[in-house]
Amino acid sequence: MIPARPLKAITRHRDGLIHAYTIESGALGMLEPAAVFRPPGGDEVVASAVRPDLERVVYTTLNGVVCLTRAGDPVWASDFEPHSDVRHGHRPGCALSPDGRTAWVYRPDAMAGRGGGDRWVVYDVDTGAVLARRELETVGHAAGHHVHPVDGSVYLDVGEGQDGSVIFRGTTGADGEVEFVAYPWWDRCLIDLAPGGEQFMTVDHGQADVAFHRHPDGDVLFTLPVEAFGYPEETFVEWSGGYLTPDTAVVVLGGEDQGEEEWFRYHLVDVQTGTVGGEIAVEVTNPYEFVPLGDGSWLTGGPVRRSRATAGTDPDPAIPRG
Repeated sequence: MIPARPLKAITRHRDGLIHAYTIESGALGMLEPAAVFRPPGGDEVVASAVRPDLERVVYTTLNGVVCLTRAGDPVWASDFEPHSDVRHGHRPGCALSPDGRTAWVYRPDAMAGRGGGDRWVVYDVDTGAVLARRELETVGHAAGHHVHPVDGSVYLDVGEGQDGSVIFRGTTGADGEVEFVAYPWWDRCLIDLAPGGEQFMTVDHGQADVAFHRHPDGDVLFTLPVEAFGYPEETFVEWSGGYLTPDTAVVVLGGEDQGEEEWFRYHLVDVQTGTVGGEIAVEVTNPYEFVPLGDGSWLTGGPVRRSRATAGTDPDPAIPRG
């Protein structure tokens, strides 16, 4: 029985296993896995998503998608045909709907050498039946899925390397039919959806600014260039960050100091007013480790959950400003 309001669940891959974690209210520090899944046959897992009840996991390899039970029994598998011997440059991705009934799978078939463009395929998690598919006409290396917290629609951000990034959205109607929409941009990278689902955040592919858009039409609410944060023009906006709370986003700024050492700063933005606020201290080895959860906390590393109460706010005066 899948709960109507499930806990947030995430996965991490380690030692050939898929570790599933639930994000429980108030729990900080190192998270312990709530379930562990063992892919059979030495499958090399590229991406995974766990059902809210932790009873099933869906994962992708370079050549297919698999659904397993918590006990390790295969429920179904679907191969990507034809088989690809290309080892690098394409990473299939997946996500589950909030109710855990459908799996959304991105296939970077162009870079895998399967011919044609990429595909986005929706599967029934119980049976493996294909419910819908979309030929994307993209040539992507990988893509990020973002599941809307209220209406269950799914955003897909396809990264095409130096050619830019393309954003799509899929929705399932009351009749079960899936509709796909492509947004009219090739130069914006989707970073995060607001906890309440009313807006989303993108970063310019050239890393010159961050923008906040209304869901679902994508209309721009406001845009902040690098200069709005008080940095010189050689500073860039990193393709990371997201919504710390429903009213506050974290925008990551980066650059190099005079010794050519890279630095990153985590700035707060009031998404209701478009006002740039202060900074928070985040302990990471790279800016992509930082995963805000929308409730005032975020994940880093192994995973470790932290909140503003456990982080400092003292900026480094050595960082160059405008």
